[in-house]
Amino acid sequence: AAVAAEARFISSAKGKGLFATKNIRKGETVFVERPVVSSQFLWNALYNYRACDHCLRALETAEENAQRLLGKSSLVLPHPEQCSIRKDLHQQCPRCQVTYCSAECKQAALEQYHQVLCLGPSRDDPTHPLNKLQEAWRNMHYPPETSSIMLMARMVATIKQAKDKEWWIKAFSQFCNKTANEEEEIVHKLLGDKFKGQLELLRLLFTEALYDEHLSRWFTPEGFRSLFALVGTNGQGIGTSSLSQWVHACDALDLPMLQREELDAFIDQLYKDIEKESGEFLNCEGSGLYVLQSCCNHSCIPNAETSFPENNFLLHLTALEDIEAGEEICISYLDCCQRERSRHSRNKILRENYLFTCSCPKCLAQADDADVTSDEEEEGEGETDDAELEDEMTDV
Repeated sequence: AAVAAEARFISSAKGKGLFATKNIRKGETVFVERPVVSSQFLWNALYNYRACDHCLRALETAEENAQRLLGKSSLVLPHPEQCSIRKDLHQQCPRCQVTYCSAECKQAALEQYHQVLCLGPSRDDPTHPLNKLQEAWRNMHYPPETSSIMLMARMVATIKQAKDKEWWIKAFSQFCNKTANEEEEIVHKLLGDKFKGQLELLRLLFTEALYDEHLSRWFTPEGFRSLFALVGTNGQGIGTSSLSQWVHACDALDLPMLQREELDAFIDQLYKDIEKESGEFLNCEGSGLYVLQSCCNHSCIPNAETSFPENNFLLHLTALEDIEAGEEICISYLDCCQRERSRHSRNKILRENYLFTCSCPKCLAQADDADVTSDEEEEGEGETDDAELEDEMTDV
């Protein structure tokens, strides 16, 4: 599909933005984008959220997915034919046994980065440098996860394997860069109070596992911090779920009214039971770097949103409103609940996580509102209605 948007430079303060190149109707797909690099989160993988090692497609059938999240192996899902998982296509790396959803993904990973990162027979050897790096990361970055050291490892491995190294270095350098002070704030956010000591430990392990003279700058303290900040600033979360794919397929079935009501009631109850057992961790989760999506600025009243309807790393940007040619396309960095909070609370979250103060139309309109702190608001926040919660849960 043709891309209906392009990145343009706005100002040194704002950096780039994404602008519509033609009129876009509400509900239309602005573009579908593949990440330059992506990786599943490490705790997510450790807890048996089984995903393709390359594209993050969920590998369990919808029924297996529901059984695991419920902790109940006897569960049977109706309409099993609505599950999209094709186990007959799954393939493993013959050396290290990581699993891919298809021969194409196995080949793509091998060609881009897997030759460098394949652990071969050392997959379960705790003394292997890559395993030491992953273990150190897991001990610093607990769920809910927002990033992974393996995203950075795949960036290095990609350049190591590339014939045209300059092309890839340029591809990574176009992502938003920060000043040293801002980088420090972002790393602090990712690693917490002990960040200097932890960052140095990670850098040493990263160097031991992956050092390459073409990229020697990335292994210096400043360069490693920049790499870290680049991933912290530009990384887009990816969520996939064979269960939610099955639910969407069931929603589309043309059923007699009574059967429809029964199926809807079954699905509602299933999500409630899963939430009791697994909380909010429903999806295979990871993050990726997307060239176009990373140019999207934030608005508290966004005109577009990202989603992963193909159950893999392909990001769909969809218009939430009609957008005119030349208009800036904005997404929200906040979830639905956060967007409903006061301007003061919204900006506190944005400053802490993304290092900017929002000046979207909603924030400008509320500029004179009293600065209510989050604590005063939170009293009225316990009552999210169930319907909204379910939307959040099935909205992969």
